[in-house]
Amino acid sequence: MAGPRSDTRGIVDPGELFARVRFRRREPAGPLRPYLEHYWLIDWDLPEPFASHVVPHPSVNIVFQRYGRTGDFGEVAGIGLELFAQKLEGRGRVCGIQFRPGGFRPFLPGRPVSELTGRRVPLPEVFAGFSATAPVVLGPEAEDARVAALDDFLLALGPAPDPQADRAMALADRIRRDRSIRRVDEVADAAGVSVRSLQRLFAAYVGVSPKWVILRYRIHEALERAGTDGSVDWAGLAAELGYSDQAHLVRDFTARVGVPPTAYGQGQPVVRASS
Repeated sequence: MAGPRSDTRGIVDPGELFARVRFRRREPAGPLRPYLEHYWLIDWDLPEPFASHVVPHPSVNIVFQRYGRTGDFGEVAGIGLELFAQKLEGRGRVCGIQFRPGGFRPFLPGRPVSELTGRRVPLPEVFAGFSATAPVVLGPEAEDARVAALDDFLLALGPAPDPQADRAMALADRIRRDRSIRRVDEVADAAGVSVRSLQRLFAAYVGVSPKWVILRYRIHEALERAGTDGSVDWAGLAAELGYSDQAHLVRDFTARVGVPPTAYGQGQPVVRASS
């Protein structure tokens, strides 16, 4: 199992979050690993409310949730276009499935993933016949039993083999890992396709455009640097991430995170969510 601090990209102020909740990542069963980033499990018992914030990844999530006295429920969370905020209070539990960018489509063949972008849809509306899954996943106290329930749920859905999904996952992963990629035409050239074909592939299988993915991973990197390095060379980082200048990076960061990068690095709280 990967520790919670092995990669905190996208989590705003992860130290504050981890101080208040039990956060774990778990690997899925072998046949599911090509399609998933990981499972993520959170439990909390808080004396006072806490608001968590995340700059979403270009990933679809399936989330099983229990908040206070509310009943257990599951939903499919398409790629979030805005800063995601969730108020945690009392006792609660979440069991989540984070798909790789492009990895959700094999579990729902025939429908473009872009239909879910910016939306949170009740699980039965996406997967008919799975309305009773949330209590099965959230109920066990043993963590291994919850992970096994997530495995069983996904294996019952498929996945359906799809070479185009494999291609979309590989290209999205290349964007994430290769910071020298700064433009969509560079991704298209690497894939041997036109820019328009690449855009269609990403709309159908990832849910957002390749340009959006490039920009989002830039912000994740800047967020990680701001939270861990008190002496960031912002002009240098802007050039490294492919921004035209430091001001452009600052505007982009502020719009997505809610505060300027220097203020975030100094611990100023996030005060708003913005697209």
